[in-house]
Amino acid sequence: MTGRRTAGRPASTVAVVGAGWSGLAAAVSLVKAGHEVTVFEMAPQAGGRARQVHAAGGEFDNGQHILIGAYAQTLALMRQVGADPQALLLRRPLALRFPDGTGLALPAGAPLLAFARATLQAQGWRWTQKLSLLQAASGWLRDGFACPTDLTVRQLCQTLPKPVCQDLIDPLCVAALNTPAATASAQVFLRVLKDALFAGPGSADLLLPRVPLSALLPEPACRWLQQAGAHWQPRRRVQALAPATGDRPGWRVDDQRFDAVVLACSAIEAARLVAPHQTAWARLAGDLRQEPIVTAYLADPTLRLAQPMLALRTGAEAPAQFVFDLGALGRNPGCFAWVVSGARENLDAGLAACGQRILAQARQVFPGAFAGDPAQVIQHLAAERRATFACVPGLDRPGPLIASGLVAAGDYIAGPYPATLEGAVRSGQAAAAALA
Repeated sequence: MTGRRTAGRPASTVAVVGAGWSGLAAAVSLVKAGHEVTVFEMAPQAGGRARQVHAAGGEFDNGQHILIGAYAQTLALMRQVGADPQALLLRRPLALRFPDGTGLALPAGAPLLAFARATLQAQGWRWTQKLSLLQAASGWLRDGFACPTDLTVRQLCQTLPKPVCQDLIDPLCVAALNTPAATASAQVFLRVLKDALFAGPGSADLLLPRVPLSALLPEPACRWLQQAGAHWQPRRRVQALAPATGDRPGWRVDDQRFDAVVLACSAIEAARLVAPHQTAWARLAGDLRQEPIVTAYLADPTLRLAQPMLALRTGAEAPAQFVFDLGALGRNPGCFAWVVSGARENLDAGLAACGQRILAQARQVFPGAFAGDPAQVIQHLAAERRATFACVPGLDRPGPLIASGLVAAGDYIAGPYPATLEGAVRSGQAAAAALA
């Protein structure tokens, strides 16, 4: 478990600022390479925007996250730090079923063939609508899942029938990119589809957490790092970076000197720290528009869903796109997580008002359920106001290299992926490799 030191070379001292999933991935890679690593985290615990939080109603995740089978680096990192994905995640073939039983569900097998079978067997679509989707998907395949960079998902799918867009494209887009199809990047959307449909059998599978998010990676990674000799400094917000003085190049993190630094904090924090040294990079990071996600945890001990996750039809008074039965995942029996991705407009009137609209939607979708005092039914409302960047066409994202010995990591860093856990992990590993 200890780091592997290169023969004849002393270990470098590296600061990792931020202990979200990208910072943890960077720190583990750096320790493996033999570096002396110190991790700074402003919060009391690791995990960033994918962790467990303590609230008045109990302990909840700060948002309902899922993984997919194509998240190869995330799953490998979990195994490396002693977290068993098979035990901690419920693997199910991709299904976008609605409470009325309509929708699409992929059978097991090769993803491309499974997608074709699922389309032909989809409930609630006419044959002409199914063939239209297969024709469009064949065109995306023929073009190598590439398209003009200025295209939105809505424009990409403008020839598809409305039911196909409402039941498949829109929920897939907002789940993967946290950006509505009308403004989301078609190029990034197609890359997500490519990886899910062509990364091999099981790549499109949904991996639903059976445990709190902190138990998936943050807590095991912190234990692994500390056992391997890394230094852990929670509740420590870095105030300033400055180039180190003297004969040896490096950086000062507040009052400590390091040979190199990985900025794995949020884009806003990274922009603040970098602004005195690289104005252009800081401007790119600071100008990224942030998209929120709201998760409402509602209680009803009598309700059971047909599947652990169901898609929902949305509207002006129906903001949530997905609902999760946490009891079916072996977690909180009778607790249901209702998720609103791309929640900017739904937060205009405040989080409490958004929670009331979600509760009204829940009561309409499941008549007779979630009755009683709203204060008792709504166990917790979680709003990640900077959950992801808005993944719009032609977005200019900052690169990982800032200056000599100073690199950035995070799901917002330039790359082919939207802001996902896999994107964060890959970015952290790439930052560590860049310092090598």
